[in-house]
Amino acid sequence: MKRRELLSGSVAAGLTLAVRPRVFAQASPLGMRDRKLFEIAKLQQEKLGSALWRSDFVGIADFGLRSSEPRFHFVNMEGGTVESFYVCHGDGSDPDHDGWLNWFSNEDGSHCTSKGTYMTYGWYTGRYGTSIRLEGLDPTNSNALNRAIVMHRARYAEPEFLAKWGKLGRSNGCFAMGDASFKQALLQLGGGRVLFADSLGLRADGSVIPMSERRDIEVLTPENPNGEQLLNPGAY
Repeated sequence: MKRRELLSGSVAAGLTLAVRPRVFAQASPLGMRDRKLFEIAKLQQEKLGSALWRSDFVGIADFGLRSSEPRFHFVNMEGGTVESFYVCHGDGSDPDHDGWLNWFSNEDGSHCTSKGTYMTYGWYTGRYGTSIRLEGLDPTNSNALNRAIVMHRARYAEPEFLAKWGKLGRSNGCFAMGDASFKQALLQLGGGRVLFADSLGLRADGSVIPMSERRDIEVLTPENPNGEQLLNPGAY
């Protein structure tokens, strides 16, 4: 599957899409946290090098925060600003459904969120309506295309769901967002940009949440009967 084939037609068609007011966004001045996010964004863009199609925005998903926190950051590399939104993680990564991601996995069928660097592709219409395809570029997320790990909208990612339950719902491993924030993602993150997912635990003031206050997040790696670690991480 070629990037240009995935992008053709979808980007142009979506430019007329109206974005609702950013009532659910959390914008912040360029403080310590945002400076750290800009450093991460620049490193991720340098990692892609000439493969990068667009360098104006970078998406950073911080799964070291609970799902009740705005933890998906839209880093505006040209405007020097950061906006933060809610995003869901996979139910396989949070079997207790307490809002904390417990682990990452790249295994097909795990329903887990995968960590690592992604390239965003074009838009397509699928099970959840308009969605953004993602290609995983690291060993920890290399199965993203085959697993159909995408960005899409979901009712369980809306602020109303959070207000009722105190946490977001869970996806099958996809980056699920509310309608307003996903429409912004269609314009700012689709079509050859960088998305990075990891457990950063960055608070709004730039401090890092101690591991004693959150789950010990790990990448699940099964072991064979001889006790030797296998090469491909996955749920077991």
